[in-house]
Amino acid sequence: MASAAILAGGRASRFDGRDKSALVVGGRSIFERQLEELSRITDDIMIVGARWPSNPGGDIAPRFVPDRVPGCGPLGGLDAALAAARDDLVAVVACDMPFVTAEWLAYLLSCAEHWDAVVPRTERGYHPLCAVYTRGCGAAVARHLAEGRLTMMGLFEELRVHVVPSEELDAFGNRHRLLANVNTPVEYEEIEALAGHER
Repeated sequence: MASAAILAGGRASRFDGRDKSALVVGGRSIFERQLEELSRITDDIMIVGARWPSNPGGDIAPRFVPDRVPGCGPLGGLDAALAAARDDLVAVVACDMPFVTAEWLAYLLSCAEHWDAVVPRTERGYHPLCAVYTRGCGAAVARHLAEGRLTMMGLFEELRVHVVPSEELDAFGNRHRLLANVNTPVEYEEIEALAGHER
């Protein structure tokens, strides 16, 4: 089994401070979409960050896990998730990614043997917030936080990272759709358009 963490931290300054997980895509909030997919691979789902998402999540009851070291971005969220996870493997997704699927995350989990982290990479770079980490990464994460080194890429220099290339992503659908996230209102409009094509 594995644990899963939705990283809900961040002030969403490019989105007027709104709770991006509550944004509706294809008739459902991003939060609802993610919970449905994550519940297919684990019964240990964590919401990690400074606040509980606006949408209660229906019948699925995730755990709320506050950041242990506030104000440190995704690395702080990863630190809290690894410390609170019930299982050794933790699938991590950002709260603004509406199109992640259970099949895709299960594949990342299946690649994790003998690695500290499994991270997708496309022509746009690494995607550390749709990835799998082991609890064994916790010591390195805590050390980076203590030293004020907050970039995920800096962390990867100390981990055994299995990189999942674009060709493998494509087996699970369009890579850009699968890894799409909402940073700005314009991106939200683009994602809503993508979802509209599903109907």
